[in-house]
Amino acid sequence: MARIVQKYGGTSVGDVDRIKNVAARIKAIRDAGHELVVVVSARAGVTNELIARAKAVCAMPSEREMDQLLSIGEQETIALTAMALHGIGVEAVSYTGAQAGIFTDKVHTKAKIKTINAGPLEADLRAGKVIIVAGFQGIDDDGHITTLGRGGSDLTAIALAAAIKADKCEIYTDVDGVYTADPRVVKDARKLAEISYDEMLELASLGSKVMQSRSVEFAAKYNVVFEVRSSFNNNPGTIVKQEVAYMEKVLVRGVAVDKDQAKVVVSNIADKPGSAAKVFKALANAHINVDMIVQNVGRQGVANLTFTVPLTEKEKAVHALEVVLKEVGGEVTLDEKIAKVSVVGVGMKTHSGVAAALFEALAKVGINLELISTSEIKISVVIAKDKADEAARVAHAAFGLDKL
Repeated sequence: MARIVQKYGGTSVGDVDRIKNVAARIKAIRDAGHELVVVVSARAGVTNELIARAKAVCAMPSEREMDQLLSIGEQETIALTAMALHGIGVEAVSYTGAQAGIFTDKVHTKAKIKTINAGPLEADLRAGKVIIVAGFQGIDDDGHITTLGRGGSDLTAIALAAAIKADKCEIYTDVDGVYTADPRVVKDARKLAEISYDEMLELASLGSKVMQSRSVEFAAKYNVVFEVRSSFNNNPGTIVKQEVAYMEKVLVRGVAVDKDQAKVVVSNIADKPGSAAKVFKALANAHINVDMIVQNVGRQGVANLTFTVPLTEKEKAVHALEVVLKEVGGEVTLDEKIAKVSVVGVGMKTHSGVAAALFEALAKVGINLELISTSEIKISVVIAKDKADEAARVAHAAFGLDKL
């Protein structure tokens, strides 16, 4: 008998028939004698519908109230899934994030998990029940509902697997696993049998929609090996685990594209110590994630700062900057017509020439680079948004990823 945590995404539970299919899959595993904790997302489209309703009544809704609203999507799914299991003779109980003992910090809309009190879960597992937990949500120390950000159900599943010492963690989605690129864009993308935490973390943070980056980071910290697989078939998926030596033989593991980015240019700020610190402290205080920072050489006492932020946070970024720029001077401009294209692979640690090969391949098709960022295992470039898909195909071919 194994203890298994499973997570089913929004498309996997998108309607009544799909919820029944998930219930049948759960029953087969339960009938084999295994203990099960199942994390579910809101049905596909529900979260976006709730966000649209919120913005229809208030242009900038309170983040606390957004958490109150968005948490109901998952609560609908847990109840329906538990009912579907009852209908086929499986004893099941549904839990909200708070009832599952998931305690977070107080940052609404992207809270971080602090602790999990798994006592109630353990009691129901011992009683032979299948537990259905609402993903994406928790509760802070003051009793307020919090949410974990987009893709937070992945994080819920990984965190629960660590808390209850699960033997397996399975992330079910609408794709068969992790691919070398988005197969909807790159037709010859290949499914990977396994990938390291570091590579998966980079791909997730750089635009791959398969996993939420924070969930991969959590898995690496607590060494939770998990499998990404499809809920629509029984094919093996992609195992995500610690890096092993042979992984470095592959120079580039995958290509990621992120079209949900905005480029921010803060021009003509005072070129003196502390100006940049004040700009980025204002953004940090607004809980805005900043990426790909470039500062030009100051001239005539002023300088320019360029960086990227998530497209969904562009208004917050501008508002935070307008306040601080009254002190350091300068002005803000936004460019929403950009995309970030990245290549990732642990093999970069021990091989040279990756940047040159990428830049040369893009240059041959006339794609201009606006910003460049690198780490030990990734290279990212900002380009025009309308060139993003072409750039992904070019990079994929340049590194022979169709032949993995």
